[in-house]
Parts: sequence; C-alpha cells; structure tokens
Amino acid sequence: MIPQLPSSAPFNEAQRWWLNGYLAALLATEDSSEREVAAASAPKQRVLVLYASQSGNSESLAEQFGEAMRGKGFEAPVLGMEDFEAEALQQENYILIVSSTWGEGDPPDNAVDFWEALSAEDFPKLEELHYGVLGLGDSNYLDFCGMGKKFDQRLADLGATRLVPRGDCDTDYEETANAWFESALTALGATQESEKEAGSEQTDGITYSKKHPFPAKLLTNRTLNAADSPRDTRHFEFSLAGSGLSYEVGDVLGIYPKNDPELVDEIVALLGFEPDAPCGESTFKQVLIHDFDIRTVPATLLQKWPTPVEGSFHEVIDLLKAAPVTFESPEAFVSLLRKLGPRLYSISSSPKAHPDEVHLTVAKVTYDFDDRPRKGVCSTYLSDRVNGDGTVRVFLQTAKHFKLPEDPNIPVIMIGPGTGIAPFRAFLEERSVTKAPGKNWLFFGNPHESTDWLYREEVQEWEREGILSQLSTAWSRDQATKVYVQDRMREAGEEFWKWLEEGAAIYVCGDAKRMAKDVDAALRDIIESHGKVSAEEAEVYVSKLKKDKRYQRDVY
Repeated sequence: MIPQLPSSAPFNEAQRWWLNGYLAALLATEDSSEREVAAASAPKQRVLVLYASQSGNSESLAEQFGEAMRGKGFEAPVLGMEDFEAEALQQENYILIVSSTWGEGDPPDNAVDFWEALSAEDFPKLEELHYGVLGLGDSNYLDFCGMGKKFDQRLADLGATRLVPRGDCDTDYEETANAWFESALTALGATQESEKEAGSEQTDGITYSKKHPFPAKLLTNRTLNAADSPRDTRHFEFSLAGSGLSYEVGDVLGIYPKNDPELVDEIVALLGFEPDAPCGESTFKQVLIHDFDIRTVPATLLQKWPTPVEGSFHEVIDLLKAAPVTFESPEAFVSLLRKLGPRLYSISSSPKAHPDEVHLTVAKVTYDFDDRPRKGVCSTYLSDRVNGDGTVRVFLQTAKHFKLPEDPNIPVIMIGPGTGIAPFRAFLEERSVTKAPGKNWLFFGNPHESTDWLYREEVQEWEREGILSQLSTAWSRDQATKVYVQDRMREAGEEFWKWLEEGAAIYVCGDAKRMAKDVDAALRDIIESHGKVSAEEAEVYVSKLKKDKRYQRDVY
C-alpha cells in the first residue's frame, strides 16, 4: 500500500492531493527500478546443451539451440561430450543432448569416454536431472538413431526425468529437429519466437546459411588423376565473393545438388505422368530434380509403398520396376520420398591462401549395378551438370572437432588416403601461409603413384620448401603385395612414437569402414610396441590423446 499524508499535515486539500500523487509516482518508480535490478541480478535458468558429433551436424544443431536459448534469457552452455565429465551430470538440473550415431549403433569419437562412463553399472542415480534427447541418423541403417535411443534410455534408467519425448531425425532432419526444440522450449517454460542459425553471415541484409544457401560461382573443375586412371577425382574451386561467408581450415562445405534429369525422365515415364504435370508449386519433373531423394530406398519407403514388397532395392527406379504402382497424382508419389538433402565435403583450401574462395576434392562416383549405369548424385552434378549460370548453392558448416592446434609449434601428423587428403591440403596451405614452425608429416595413399597421386606438384613443393617435414606414401597396387597407409605407419613406428612423445597431434580423414579402423589399430600397435606398454595402457594413452584433442578424425 502506498502511504498517504495524514489529514493533520499543514497543507490544504489541493496541496495534500498534489503531494500524495507525487509521492505515489516516486515510490512506484523506485519500486519498478528495484524490480528491474532484482530481475537483472536473478540467476538465469541453466540448461546444458551436450552434443555427440562425428560430421558436425549434431554440433551445428547444438550451437543453434544454445544460441536461441541464450536469446531467451537462459544460461545455455554448449559443449561437446569430450569436454564434459559424465559424473558432473549430478550437478545439473536440465540438459539437452544432440547425438549422431557412429558405426553399428556406437557413439561418435567425441562421446566414447562419456558414454563408457555413463553406462557403467555403478554410475550414480540422476533423479534431480531433467533431460531431452535428439538423435540424428539415417533410416537406411538398422541402428537408426541408435545412440540417441541409448542416451535416452540410459538417463531414464538412472532416474532422470524426460522433459520432452526423444526426437529421431532422418537425413532431412531440420523440420523434426526444430519441432523437437520447440517442444523442449515449451517444457522449459519458453516459446521459440525466432530462429537464427549459428555460423551464418549477413551481407547487405541477406543472411546466407543452410536454409538460405549462397549461389557460389564454380571457378574451376579440374581432374586430378592421370588420363589413363580408372578413377576420376576432381578439384573444384568456388567463389565466395560478396557472400560475407568465412571459414577456417577443417570446416565443411555443404552443397545442394540436383538429380540427373535423364533419370528423372525415366521415373516420370514409368509413372505415366507428363513431365510438366503440376506438383505443388512447380512441375513434376522440376520437383524430382530439385527437391526429392530418388536414389536411396530407406525402410520407411518400403513400409509406405502401396503394394507389399520384399528385399532391398538400390534406387527408387529399381523399386518402381520391381513393384509397379499407379498413383493418383504426382503429389501422391513424392509424398513417399525423402527430401533431397545437402552433401557435406571437407574443405581443401585455406582462406588465407585463397581469399574469397573455397576448394573441394571430390571423387566422381559412376559404376554399373544390375546391368544399369549408376551415378553419384552430387559428384556428377558438380562435374557434369551445374546450374546454367555456373553457380552452385552452398553453405558453410563449422567443424570444431577437426581443428589445427592453437599452438603453431605443435607437430602435426596427417593421415589421409584418397580424397582424405582434402583437409590436409588446407592444413598445409595454412601452416605455409602463417609460417607455423611446427613439423608436418603427411601419410597419403592411392592405387598407383603414376596416375593417382593427388596434388603431387603441391605436395612435392611443400617438401622442397621444408613445410612438409616428412612424407609417407602408400601405392596399394604398384607391387604384388598391397600396401596401405597403416602399413607405412607401422614401418615408421619408431619415428611416429617420437613425434607422439614430442606432443604431435594426429589427424585422420577418409573412409570410416576400413581405413579409419585399420589406422586406429596401427596407432595402438605403435604405442604398445615403441612405448613398451600393455594393450590396456595403450588404450589409456589413446583416450588421453582424444581428450587432449591430439587425435581427431573426419571420417565418413
């Protein structure tokens, strides 16, 4: 209640009325200021955002969510699981987890130790914790969103409370992810008013991002293999002039491809529609070229197919031929398909060496299967079918999990056969331009030295200049016995171990199914043999390398 002047005060009625109003306004202003100060000083609700990421998608989403939450007044730190001890969950009340899946339902590299600790039988209960889990995956695989499911179930088993049901995202994950995040915000007592993507840049009022890609001019399309090689690896250069976009070595470029018009024509003819038949706001042919995945046949498509089908199918056209269906309209057909998502590629250039440009190293994919020629969607789009104006829709994605050491004195070991050399070309350009004093060692392999040595002239020039301190090549088919990069590692095991003991950081890029596993096994063998430790001690050594960010992988 606001106090009033007593009637006995030595003022007339008009004076008393004016003074009461003045005091009321003064006290109300002071009360409002106090409330504002109290609100400003009140602790913000903390919601920890953790990510388990291999290619950068989960990391990018987590950063986007954290930025949006901070804009709403939350304290929302965003951390990779390698930077957070699982036991510290006992001090948290709210967490959101964004997790991709690796291999056969396994955690990504940056989450291995976290998951191992969390899944221990004696891990303490988390009954004060409220959580939400968003899983990223690919429904083509049996373990679809496997790690997201594991995190969700494990936290529930430990007594934590779900804020929001788990979200399971397929390759076209944006819509599902945004809906899940809105539900999480609602559960936390907030609503999503606006969306801003982390990592986007703005120029002249235009924001270029994943949702608004930049039309980059294709400047160079050059074959890296010799003419008589059966392989076709391309070097692409794009202009970023006028985009305002920037990147660091180790980052990723996203490309929005288009489907092969000849394959689209064949599908349209099989379905019995006219190419220019209306479909949404465009024509049937244009929608199939630009918007939908006509290559992969995930289990979800087979489940929705109007007639019962069994077995697996390589592409949508194989399914159409094996199980013909009459659709009422083009819309009825495309409603069964997944969106045509972007392809992510490791950037093979340093922005310091090539201002306003970004380069890629891409293997053109063509092969025959079931007596039919097949083409990789994005690789053949880039090599043969870019837009009529010579532009390609691109966006940049940060990859915090794959960065050069902050200290330029630290030695760097790079292992990247085939197109895995891409980020290491960028690393070496960066180390050259910045005159980093740290030593550099490159392991590169391909089938034949004479035809498949990618960037040979550049690599040899770095050797001559002393930027590349050591080079180990493996030409798998230039001799009777196949030789791979992991074999070269073991051969140079003593020197490799010396570099490790000097504090070297190891980077691996390329094939995940075989190469990355074989390289990892060779690394452990070197540590055991030359470090003279047991297998268990070698495991601890590797875990420490990962925790210290001295063992980073960009594998696919």
